[in-house]
Amino acid sequence: MSRNIVRTVLSIAAVAFAATFARAQAQRTYISFDVPGAALTSVQGINAEGAVVGFYTDTNGKQHGFLLSGGSVTTIDYSGALATIARGINSHGDIVGTHVDAANLPGGGLKGFLLKSGGFTDVNYPGHLNTIAQRINDEGLITGCYHDTDTMGTMHSMMFDGVKYSDIGTPASMGNGALPDGSVTTGFYTDMMTNVSHAYLESGGNVAPFDFPFSIGTAAWDLNPSGQVVGNYTDAAKKGHGFLLTPSPFEAAFGITPEPGLVPSYTFESIDFPGAVKTNPFAINSRGDIVGSYGDSAGKTHGFLSTPARRRQRTDQQ
Repeated sequence: MSRNIVRTVLSIAAVAFAATFARAQAQRTYISFDVPGAALTSVQGINAEGAVVGFYTDTNGKQHGFLLSGGSVTTIDYSGALATIARGINSHGDIVGTHVDAANLPGGGLKGFLLKSGGFTDVNYPGHLNTIAQRINDEGLITGCYHDTDTMGTMHSMMFDGVKYSDIGTPASMGNGALPDGSVTTGFYTDMMTNVSHAYLESGGNVAPFDFPFSIGTAAWDLNPSGQVVGNYTDAAKKGHGFLLTPSPFEAAFGITPEPGLVPSYTFESIDFPGAVKTNPFAINSRGDIVGSYGDSAGKTHGFLSTPARRRQRTDQQ
C-alpha cells in the first residue's frame, strides 16, 4: 500500500466517517466451527493459506490454544500455563498469543509468546506487567499491547520487530493489526471519560479514530494487505455485530488521493452470523476470509469462518 493510500485512509477516518457512509450486507458464506468436545470455541486468527488459530475451553473449564490446518486440530499449551490463547498466525506458520501462569495477578497476568518451529519464545514488553501478542505478519512483525494493573487505563498499543519494542498508539489502546511493512496499524482505544471504545487507524504517529455509524462502541481487530479492516460494534439496542470496512477498489488499486473537497468511498458492511445473538470478527486474511466467534441463543460460543460470495462463485464456476 502506497503512502497515497495511507493518506487516503487517514483522511477517510478523520472526515468521511463523520459525514457519510455506505452500509451494505453483502452475501457471504458462513461456516460454524467447534473444537471437538469443547464447551466453547473462539477463532482468533487466520493466515493467507486459510490456517486458523484460536482457543477453546474444555469440559473442566481449562482454556487451550489450537491450530486448525489441513483439516486437523492441534492443541497449543504453553508449558505450565493455566490458560493459553493462540491469537495470530502468519504464512510461515509462526503463531503468537498469550498465556496465564498464575491466578489473580494484577491486570490478569497475561504473558505474550511466539511459537515458531515447535518452540516457544517469550514476547513481553520490558518494564510492564502484562503483554498481549495479537498479530504476526510474514516479515515477523508482532503487534499487540501492554498494560499493568488494569485492562485498559494503562494499556498501550505496541510493536515488536524481533529486536526492538515500540509504542504505536494512544493511551488506553490495543493494537491489533498492521500492513506488511508496518506503515499503517489498526486497533481500538477507550475514552476513559466516557468509557466508550473507538476504532482507529494509525500511520507515522498520526491516529485517526472512527466508529461504525450510529454505534455506541466500535473496536477494530485486524487489517489485511488490501486495507480492509474487521472488528465489532455495539448498536443502540446494545446488540453486538461485526463489521468489514472496505476501501474503494479504484483508489486501492491506483493509490489515488481524492481531489480537495471530494470524499473517497469506503463501505461499511455488517458481519452477522445467521441467527446469532452476537458476532465478533477477529481477523481477516488477504483473500477476504474473516474468522471470529458468535454466540447462539443457548448462550454457547462457537467459532466461524466467513468467505466472500464473489470468491465462492469463482470456485463454483471452475
